[in-house]
Amino acid sequence: MKKLVAAVLCAAALTSSTASAQDYPSRIVKFIVPFGPGGPADVAARLLAKDMQESTKQSFIVENRTGAGAVIGTGEAAKATPDGYTLLVISNTQTANESLIPTRNYELMRDFVAISPINESDLVIVAHPSVNAKTVQELVALAKAQPGKLNYASSGQGTPYHMAGELFKAMTGTNIVHVPHRNSGEARASVLGGQVEIMIDAVPAMAQNIASGQVRAIATTGKKRSAVLPDVPTVDEAGVPGYEATIWLGLVAPKDTPKSVVDKLAAEMKAVVSKPENVKMWASQGALPMSMTPAEFDKYLREDIVKWAGVVKLINESSGKK
Repeated sequence: MKKLVAAVLCAAALTSSTASAQDYPSRIVKFIVPFGPGGPADVAARLLAKDMQESTKQSFIVENRTGAGAVIGTGEAAKATPDGYTLLVISNTQTANESLIPTRNYELMRDFVAISPINESDLVIVAHPSVNAKTVQELVALAKAQPGKLNYASSGQGTPYHMAGELFKAMTGTNIVHVPHRNSGEARASVLGGQVEIMIDAVPAMAQNIASGQVRAIATTGKKRSAVLPDVPTVDEAGVPGYEATIWLGLVAPKDTPKSVVDKLAAEMKAVVSKPENVKMWASQGALPMSMTPAEFDKYLREDIVKWAGVVKLINESSGKK
């Protein structure tokens, strides 16, 4: 009798899982974006929402839950019902936070399941035109001549902009003061307005401001020059060998979300990031689409956590922290 009951329950669970995938989504799906409006993650989430709404004929909405270097929004998503109706847009902010911020109410790989990456783009070091430096070498020389006087903006602790800035400081032996903001839009505005001298920002977000002369591009942060800023050298070729920092975006769901739903979302994501118009649009902004299975993205996340743990260790050692 017990075996019969167990078999019935197992069959019921399997049937429920299959049905959930077939019916999904049957109501509004929410993307939590733990970053501010107008930044790369927010823009990508709204593109996903539009395209997935068109393909599924169901509403997808975006909610910005900012604060504490993405910890607040990520923590809220971790507590959501694991049914596929609350999803989280992440970046390497979350993988860096695993070692940078020990007092979190969640763990990325314990409390979430990977779905798919979205895209990746280089960053660019920019300076307000009032800064007397046009190259990496000049910026380093200026920072060393005036230790603690130059400032750089970011959208908060643990974000790719912050980590890229701290890595630059560690590898160049400079003392540039970090000025965190609530979101990337505010950080960007501070640099454009001259309140903060420097920022390391995503190429897609800052390219137009560079073209208009509102800021000066010093160097990009990828392994090779950006197709959008071909005349701007990389930090590596400009005199800091081995320097590299990018920003990637992805989508995860709360743990225990049915595999059938995760797989369906992954298929939808693959269709969105491979759409020719999206690929062309991202390329024009300096971003490249990323496509992985949930298992591949899970492996990618775990490796990125290890990578940024090493960077955090380097940063702590350079600043004298244990």
